[in-house]
Amino acid sequence: MRFEMASRLSWRSCRGVGALLCFERSAVAQQDYPNRTVKIVIAFSPAGAIDILGRLIADRLSEMWGQQVIVENRPGAGGNIGAAAAASSAPDGYTLHFGAQTLSTNPVLAPSTAFHPVTSFEPIMLVGTALEIFNVANDTPFKSVKDVIDYAKANPGKLNYASVGIGSSAHLATVLFMDVTGTKMQHVPYSQMSQAYADVFSSRTEIWFTTAGGSLPHIKSGKVRALAINGPARSKLLPDIPTMTEAGVNMKDESSWYGFFAPKGTPKPIIDKINRDLQTVIDKPEMREKEFALGYRFIGGPPERLADYLKGEMAKWEELSKKGAFK
Repeated sequence: MRFEMASRLSWRSCRGVGALLCFERSAVAQQDYPNRTVKIVIAFSPAGAIDILGRLIADRLSEMWGQQVIVENRPGAGGNIGAAAAASSAPDGYTLHFGAQTLSTNPVLAPSTAFHPVTSFEPIMLVGTALEIFNVANDTPFKSVKDVIDYAKANPGKLNYASVGIGSSAHLATVLFMDVTGTKMQHVPYSQMSQAYADVFSSRTEIWFTTAGGSLPHIKSGKVRALAINGPARSKLLPDIPTMTEAGVNMKDESSWYGFFAPKGTPKPIIDKINRDLQTVIDKPEMREKEFALGYRFIGGPPERLADYLKGEMAKWEELSKKGAFK
């Protein structure tokens, strides 16, 4: 009876005895969660960097929780379709959203009336970022980032850069690169990554910022040339390749990032449990090996860290949009 009364009380309106009942409800929710299948919505197609990482995490949460954790890919509209579906789900912790940088850019590039990245979600954890590599086609004469900058300044709009669409990590990273360096290159968006690689291999498209998982095999096989890495430090995957900062271009954090969210109103005890368990997962030695091998940079931390990061990223891209960087 007391639990039924507590379930009818608003989390915000609990007072006196009601507060005690809400505490009991909170404890029960935390203790029992999860007691059935948990779904993770990813707003992109399978096999990309976010999908690979999401499935690694889902497998380990399944082992930890003793419940099935499944990934549902809901691509489309630059990430808006999947995000909207997750945001409209019941706020009970059984549908989560593993979101990417598009949550911070779509309010500028592709606004949606179905959800808002801040008001429609509860942040859970900033899981990490992906190493971004500045590649050029092998047939180009460029041997350094400075070579690219010098040519691009002397020949505005003549260099083509590849991406898999507006708002993708390659698009955003190159927009930021052009803003910082004062250069202008032509965006060539592709519907499929294989098409983009084919054109870069043949030098029809000269420039491509890619995540490590996508480009590392082609760098090592000599099909493309890596000039720099966008990140805080050199990578053991490519120890001889300088960072962008070392190359004289201060782009700060990577443009590709990944975080867990829950629908707005999900109880805080459940948010906190998922946060703790995610931290345990990414701290596992086997996951740290994956972090290195696949080119991720795990971050972790409390939900507030993701909330602040999201707002900072949104402000950054909004400012760039006002400067005309996306035109």
